[in-house]
Amino acid sequence: MKEENLSVPPGKQKIVRAMRSLLEERAFETITIAEIAAEAGVTEGLLYKYFRDKRDLLHHVLKEHYEMFITQIERDLQGIDGALNKLRKIIWASIERYANHKVFARIIILETRNSAKYFETEAYALVRQFVGIVDGAIKEGLAAGAIRADLPPTLIRNTIFGAIEHSCLRRVIFNEAVSTNETSRLIADLIFNGIASRPKQERGKT
Repeated sequence: MKEENLSVPPGKQKIVRAMRSLLEERAFETITIAEIAAEAGVTEGLLYKYFRDKRDLLHHVLKEHYEMFITQIERDLQGIDGALNKLRKIIWASIERYANHKVFARIIILETRNSAKYFETEAYALVRQFVGIVDGAIKEGLAAGAIRADLPPTLIRNTIFGAIEHSCLRRVIFNEAVSTNETSRLIADLIFNGIASRPKQERGKT
């Protein structure tokens, strides 16, 4: 994770670190406020000073992850030309985040979407910001003729997200390793080139 923000009260930092630590091994529903406070070495009252409840804390942990992720992906995309290359980078970066940040993967895949409150949070606003980055790359590809104009952009984006999440699901549930390079390459190949078999001479051109 990133270095702690010195402007954030130490007690709040301890609470957030404690929640991350517990989420490494436990499902959100099994974690109690008392356990979070004990792990952080603070009182339950201090926890409630900063967060409405443990779900509010969960959303805060996710927000921190997305802040780092979006900052990184925006910086990385600045040096990449071509919509498909940008989408490849987005796919790779997303797989890397799921593969190497188990808490992030657990929260976004398993723990948030079953609550209507999630869609009103700052964390979800950041998710929408990331969706906008992906949509921007797709629109760029459509404008340049690099992406088929007869496919709905929303379907392309949803296919990308679905492939990423399903490829990392066993990482979240069974803690199985995910090869970032191989998985992202295969997803990009599948989405950009499809599943139909091509003649050998055609395959040699790609």
